[in-house]
Amino acid sequence: MTRARIAVDAMGGDYAPDEIVAGALRASEELDADIFLVGDPIPIQRYLNEHAPTAKPQIVEAPDVVAMGEEPLTALKKKPKASINVAMELVKAGAADAVVSAGHSGAAMAAALLRLGRLPGIDRPAIGAVLPTLIPGKSVLVLDVGANVDCRPKYLEQFAVMGSIYSQYVLEVENPKVGLLNIGEEDCKGNDLALKAHQLLRQNRQISFLGNAEGRDVLSGQFDVVVCDGFIGNVLLKFAESLGSVLLQILREELPRGWRGQLGTALLRPNLRKIKQRIDHAEHGGGLLLGVDGICIISHGSSQAPSIFNAIRLAKEAVDHRVSERIQACYQQAVAVEDQAE
Repeated sequence: MTRARIAVDAMGGDYAPDEIVAGALRASEELDADIFLVGDPIPIQRYLNEHAPTAKPQIVEAPDVVAMGEEPLTALKKKPKASINVAMELVKAGAADAVVSAGHSGAAMAAALLRLGRLPGIDRPAIGAVLPTLIPGKSVLVLDVGANVDCRPKYLEQFAVMGSIYSQYVLEVENPKVGLLNIGEEDCKGNDLALKAHQLLRQNRQISFLGNAEGRDVLSGQFDVVVCDGFIGNVLLKFAESLGSVLLQILREELPRGWRGQLGTALLRPNLRKIKQRIDHAEHGGGLLLGVDGICIISHGSSQAPSIFNAIRLAKEAVDHRVSERIQACYQQAVAVEDQAE
């Protein structure tokens, strides 16, 4: 297996470039990957001089950055040397295998579409987010969580196929169970989009479709992949992330104080660390943009070093398991079957 080459948008995010560079340096040390730091060399080098003077990462100059308040397409055209543009160009040119960015998510999606393009057979890319479930060691992939506010039934079907491939090869689920997010488990429930998507999913032989998944089912462990439109998915994702933060805060506040509290906390520390790993969104790194001709991880704007490290890990796993190639092969096989049927 060859070393993955990851282009990191060093200027994207609330804590760029310091936290981005810190996470990237850790990844270069602990993961079998070559890291490109894409951005303004001056602040990047300043951080390296202060915190890692012996590190010699590959810095790719990109003097501009897309600010969070800018309109994505306009900014990308006005700033061809923006860090996210340059990072995507590295993948397009074959110099890198994946991009990780905690910057403007709309700009990252637009840059991926403009420079990498969609995979054949995919109408709309989707962002997939991995969330914890009630079953230890088991996750659920939810998509779309923000790339497509409005969807057609066919898009949801494609999300299910892409999600199943990712779940099978990266999350190592032998036969991923797919659910359609809905307001009831009965086949007749939901709006027009849900009803038509349900029919398509039921007929698709490339996936194992269990049926509708209610909100309470998403984190139950019953499903491996849950599909929905990007509007609902984004609300669900941010609610789940805030719930994790609330639970961690409650634990901190409710643990006993004084010497007994300190003793109890010391005894519980391994368990508390495991709880944090299961519910803290920083442990998952970000979402994979499935459906573009390349690997792109979109991280939270508030990402700090641990989250960037995990985003790079996620990118490496997608590269190592050839997720994009497997999605493309799946659709080529489906087209071949349709041609034979005709």
